[in-house]
Parts: sequence; C-alpha cells; structure tokens
Amino acid sequence: MPSTRSSSGTSGRIRNSVMSESMDRHGRLGQLGLKTQYLQAMGIQPWVPRDDSAAVNDNVADAPPVAARDAAAPAWADLEARVASCTLCGLHEGRTQTVFGTGNRQADWLIIGEAPGADEDRQGEPFVGRAGLLLNEMLLAAGYRREQVYIANILKCRPPNNRNPHADEVQCCHGYLQQQIDLIQPRLILAVGGIAAHNLLGTDGPVGKLRGTEHHYGDRQIPLVVTYHPAYLLRSPLEKRKVWADLQFARRIFNSTGRDI
Repeated sequence: MPSTRSSSGTSGRIRNSVMSESMDRHGRLGQLGLKTQYLQAMGIQPWVPRDDSAAVNDNVADAPPVAARDAAAPAWADLEARVASCTLCGLHEGRTQTVFGTGNRQADWLIIGEAPGADEDRQGEPFVGRAGLLLNEMLLAAGYRREQVYIANILKCRPPNNRNPHADEVQCCHGYLQQQIDLIQPRLILAVGGIAAHNLLGTDGPVGKLRGTEHHYGDRQIPLVVTYHPAYLLRSPLEKRKVWADLQFARRIFNSTGRDI
C-alpha cells in the first residue's frame, strides 16, 4: 500500500510537471506567434526559428572576437578626449556633453546618423529614446545586436531645438568622424537619414532616390547604403517596409564583400 501511494503520488507530480512545461512552452510559442502576426501586419516577413529552443541568435551575427589587447586604444582615448573638450563651433556653448559614439570599435557595420537630440545630449550616447529602440529593432532585422556595430553621428553636439546642422558645424566635426572611420575600418556604412547621407556622399538628393543603390565612401571605397531615419519611421510607420528592404540589400552587399576593402 505505501509503495502504491508513493507511485501514485510520483506519477501525479510527473504529470503536473509535464503539464506545467507544456503550458510554458505553448505560452512562449504564443508570444512568438503574436510577434510574427505583428511583423506580418506591417508587411515584414520575420525570421522564424526552427523550434522554440532555437534562440533568436540563430539569425544574429556572431560577435567578432575580442582582441587580447586593443592596439588602437590610445588613439581612441586621445580622440575621445579631444571631442569632449572641443570648442571649434558655437554648439559647445549649449551642450550638456558631447556624444562621441558607442559600440564595437572593431565592428564590420558602422551606423551614422545626423546629430544628437535632447535624450542623447543628456545621456551622452547616440540613438537613445524611442528612435534608439527602433534602431535596435532595425539592426536585429539585419542580424546584429546594438553592441555588435558602431554608432556615431555627423555632429557630436546637439544643435539648438534639434534644428538641422549648419555646414560650418559639420565641417568642424568631420575630422573627428573621419578618424573614427579610419580606426574602425568598417566593411559597410549605413547612412541613416538624409542629413547623414547628404554629408557622407556630397549630394542633396532625397533619401527615396538614394536608397536601393550601392554607394561608396572615401579612399577605401567602403560600401554605403542609405535608409530612412528611425525618427521618420515613428512618424511614417508604413515606411518600415522600405527599411526592411534596405537592410536586406545592405546584408547582401556585406555578404558579397571580402574581408579586406
């Protein structure tokens, strides 16, 4: 009798455990299903894992190996110090702090936006707030986490009232951005928004005309792809479909390049 009761109790616990695991499994699958429905409603075809145990990382690029010693560290430290104390243009008078850049300094992808906003000026990091969260989703769609790329702006200081950068301000910051590009040596640049595209490519064409084309930047002819700014997408969410196409285009270009550019 005791052994019978013990067996029954054990069986009951096993059944309860199996049912609990099954409910948890279906709950996770339900969440994935809702996310899939949401993306499809926007006209975006999501990547689907082979099973629920397959992590999202199946479609996210592996982080590049971390060097035992970063030989470029002194150059980065010197550059960051010079940016932090820069007074080359009048923007320094109204800034809380400079927004140098963030991410993997050995990244394959370099993301360049226009200028810091209020949130960036307070936190000292590019692309934070709602636009930053959307940029993170854009990067995931391309197979990258935020910390795997490097993110910078055309300007290092916030323009008053978030106005567009003036030509002299861009010129003052250009040397800093160019040094970042030289240190990173990216294999692909993603120009986010019209201001970034115009200043990197030396053109005034609309983003709609510049996207979908493989451009090149600098002496190394780094492949450059233009897409819409996340802030624009927050105002015009239907354009997310075009950004999805841009990211797939960028990924194809990147995959076709060799290790050296």
